[in-house]
Amino acid sequence: MMLQVGQSSSEAARRFIAFVNASPTPFHAVHNASVRLESSGFTKIREADDWEKTLQPRGKYYFTRNQSSLVAFTIPPNWKPGAGLSIVATHVDSPNLRVRPISKREKIGYLQVGVETYGGGIWHSWFDRDLSLAGRVVVTQQDGTFQSKLIKVDRPLLRIPTLAIHLDRNVNDNLKFNQETEFVPIIGLVAETLNKTPKDDKKPNATAASIQGNHHPALLSVIADELSVSPEEIHDFELHLYDTQPSVLGGVNNEFMFSPRMDNQVCSFCAVDAISTYASSSDFNLLEGNVNCIALFNHEEIGSVSTSGAESSLIPSLLQRLSPTPALHSQSVARSFLVSADMGHAIHPNFTSKHEDNHQPNMNGGIVIKTNAKQKYASDAIGSFIVKKLVERKGGKVQEYEVRNDMACGSTVGPMLSKLGLRTVDVGNAMLSMHSIRETAGSHDVQNAIDLFTSLFEGFAELDKTLVVD
Repeated sequence: MMLQVGQSSSEAARRFIAFVNASPTPFHAVHNASVRLESSGFTKIREADDWEKTLQPRGKYYFTRNQSSLVAFTIPPNWKPGAGLSIVATHVDSPNLRVRPISKREKIGYLQVGVETYGGGIWHSWFDRDLSLAGRVVVTQQDGTFQSKLIKVDRPLLRIPTLAIHLDRNVNDNLKFNQETEFVPIIGLVAETLNKTPKDDKKPNATAASIQGNHHPALLSVIADELSVSPEEIHDFELHLYDTQPSVLGGVNNEFMFSPRMDNQVCSFCAVDAISTYASSSDFNLLEGNVNCIALFNHEEIGSVSTSGAESSLIPSLLQRLSPTPALHSQSVARSFLVSADMGHAIHPNFTSKHEDNHQPNMNGGIVIKTNAKQKYASDAIGSFIVKKLVERKGGKVQEYEVRNDMACGSTVGPMLSKLGLRTVDVGNAMLSMHSIRETAGSHDVQNAIDLFTSLFEGFAELDKTLVVD
């Protein structure tokens, strides 16, 4: 029996596809999330400002940190310090390749760009892809000040070519490659260097803030043209490689999404969509209870230890500023609930033995609750019960995932945030090919996640009143 994808599910999936196609880096994801929030009436505040004194009932606010993480929250009508927070926590980074601070490389007539691997990618999937560059660039403004600007080059620039099978007859039996020497992208040809006698390159005279000698002039020219500045006005950048092939719906009934970065832009998009839609609804002005919040973190794929990661001060600072005394802070933590939302592993038809027999989530099968006795996931019976009741409010389904005893378990932002004392549960959507340059997920599950997060914002505080634990 073939699954028919409903109209609302198809619409949600198409909105996600538009989001991920416009968000090749965490910087772009945070920017696009900010645009969506502002269109729903959210006001941008800054951590450096004294904003807690100006919070208003029914207020909608958000702030960003370092262009790569975002926190948004809404204030209920009768809010007082000490109220809990209902939080959806996600991350916006994904495994990729990043341009080195000194990227200029040249070999036998090829212009190459030095890159560093980020996260645990399936790196062989990056071979023979049409790659380009995106990120942020520090440039000089006309008034002499400096600004960090986003850039996304919308055409193929780079490629990591495989070696022909005629030169590596065993490649299909044992694909191995050196990530430092055999995984370097090419960006062009310099015909005049083909027969040139090698000699020492001399860097041009430059100040400490100049990067002109660190990168190929051709690369800097592309960046300058995209930003309408001169190469000399470029002072630094963080550039990521990305696949230019757009994300699409696929499958005979459009039941799949084929896309990069679905781990974890799916959950990030759904969090933004849910809080934006909820805050624009008529129910927003009526519901009492918790402060509703989303947190989009950076650097989860490398451990979350950074100023914009989940182990930073982002959530502790918000809790402290909303409930500034020790007693109020403790009350707020005790009344809070955090949903750690990250993609999960669907059962693979060609590798069924990789899942525990009774824990085999399917794409489009509903929200996956992730459990691990060693607390690699933060779920427990209380959190799982709450999620099931919230999903039940929207008529959805849940699935269970627990790793086999003979396999290692991944982790999420959930366990580290639970250390704050917040009740926490780990959930996600089932997907295939996690950390490949092209992943596969269920298009119906986008709406499933939006429904769960909306139900959390609408109904957690009331549900919590009916639950006795301590």
